[in-house]
Amino acid sequence: MDAVITYVNGLDPVWQASYSKAAGVPALAKRFRDWGTLKYLLRGIENCMPFIDDVFLVVASGSQVPDWADTDHLRVVLHEQIMPSGLLPVFNSCTIEMFLHRIPGLDEEFIYFNDDMFPLGLSCRTDFFEGGKGKIGISHELFAMNMYKKQCKTSDALARKALGLRPGLGYVRPQHICSPMLVSASKKAFSAVEPDIMATASTLRKPENPNQYFFLDYMFHSGLLCAERISNKHLSQGVYGAEQIADYIINPRTKMACINDVEMPDEKYREMRRAMITAFETRFPERSRYEKTL
Repeated sequence: MDAVITYVNGLDPVWQASYSKAAGVPALAKRFRDWGTLKYLLRGIENCMPFIDDVFLVVASGSQVPDWADTDHLRVVLHEQIMPSGLLPVFNSCTIEMFLHRIPGLDEEFIYFNDDMFPLGLSCRTDFFEGGKGKIGISHELFAMNMYKKQCKTSDALARKALGLRPGLGYVRPQHICSPMLVSASKKAFSAVEPDIMATASTLRKPENPNQYFFLDYMFHSGLLCAERISNKHLSQGVYGAEQIADYIINPRTKMACINDVEMPDEKYREMRRAMITAFETRFPERSRYEKTL
């Protein structure tokens, strides 16, 4: 079983110039702000998920790879290696997620992480896959009032179309945490509706984009995904303060945590960043194999 992480360092000047040229505006601080926590996600995988074989880091270019990364162990994948050239450059995670199953050498079973999702407690393989099926919480919803929910609804409708099913009254939405995926199912889902995916693929986010849940929904509707929640705590920085988040990192009550960024003043961002890094250093003080030896 492998792990895949999509990563953006918004402080990279090469990336910033590319974004500004494509979008016509400077990069948004909230969406692309670098928290310096990627190494702790990797330490979490090594310490808490010993069943993971290879870890793939998906980035726009070589300039996005952190200086501390040991690329003999961390397998770097560039967008150009898995995506059509006509879609590049891309700054839309939804579009990037449509092509993760094309990563060369990726194991049939893999777990997809956004870079704000962290293993904090010891997990086992069967927390994510059992009997060839993925496991994640599933909710059933009717309304889609924001961009994220609209993308979730689009993803479910597209998954149903890929399977030849009639549209549902509502839509299913997988749990917001790392996603257990199957390469074979992802390939079948993509092939079934490739024209639809390519027609909605965009450089920047749009409400009509399907997201990664397209693949999970496809697995769910085809009986390849069990609706069993992954042990997780969702920690929005708009709800929880620096001390609360730091305490949870050091003393987790779940196996996973998703720490969502929100818009905040620079001073609060620096405070939150310091608190999180200090807490992660306490929780995972030892360097992982994905970091260079100093």
